[in-house]
Amino acid sequence: MNIQWYPGHMTKAVRMMEENMKLIDLVIEILDARIPVSSRNPDIDRLAKNKMRMVVLNKADLANETINKEWVNYYESIGVKAVLYNSKSREGMNTLLSAIRETCKEKIERDRRRGIKNRSVKAMIVGIPNVGKSTFINNLAKRNAAVVGNKPGVTKGKQWIRISNELDLLDTPGILWPKFDDQKIGLHIGFIGSINDEILPSEELAYELIRVLNGISPEVLPARYGIASATADTEAECAGILGEIAVNRKCFKKGEEPDLKKAADLLLDEFRSGKLGRISLERP
Repeated sequence: MNIQWYPGHMTKAVRMMEENMKLIDLVIEILDARIPVSSRNPDIDRLAKNKMRMVVLNKADLANETINKEWVNYYESIGVKAVLYNSKSREGMNTLLSAIRETCKEKIERDRRRGIKNRSVKAMIVGIPNVGKSTFINNLAKRNAAVVGNKPGVTKGKQWIRISNELDLLDTPGILWPKFDDQKIGLHIGFIGSINDEILPSEELAYELIRVLNGISPEVLPARYGIASATADTEAECAGILGEIAVNRKCFKKGEEPDLKKAADLLLDEFRSGKLGRISLERP
């Protein structure tokens, strides 16, 4: 699959972020813990040059626990503070707030020496679509301050949100970058729903997911769908597995013909929601 998606509103969002960066003390990048490499927009390094940085590995409850820890250690080894976070349970919130204070400690001390008191840290929240930025902000704010949706493109403009006297957040739209040099990145962000599903053929995307899962966790699909384990090297083999999933979940067209489109949508949804288990597609 050749995946590219860069709608016009993302160009406007990048310009808006550039214009507002001068107001910002800290850039908090929200990544999907299952794919920290693929969900990291390379343009953020340019946009946030010379700014304090933090990484939040969101949806940590959907990713492999051991690999989560490997990612935190990896980021620490390159001098970047990374925090595991679960938006559903708010697990990691106290660690997150402490990490923000620690990251901004020098800035706060500098203000104090200059006689500037009670000046809040201004943080920009950035990330690709559908990694949970708005839910994360609402958790911090303890109210529905940002619009939430389980699809890309819900946040269209900027919004300042006061968290406390110490912290203000600037919510920004999810942005991708114009071209994926590695198509594996396009697939990974397609799997988690960061690309509009309407432009992706779900059956082909499901074939690719079957191929990936068969390579890293071959026990997952047989355990979830009661099917025989099988190789998934060719499209025909992937279609066969998807057909078995359709039969298992009673996804049929009229008569007894398996509905592969319906089965593909089901498989993608169950991966995205964590029903297949805690699966990480990338590790350091």
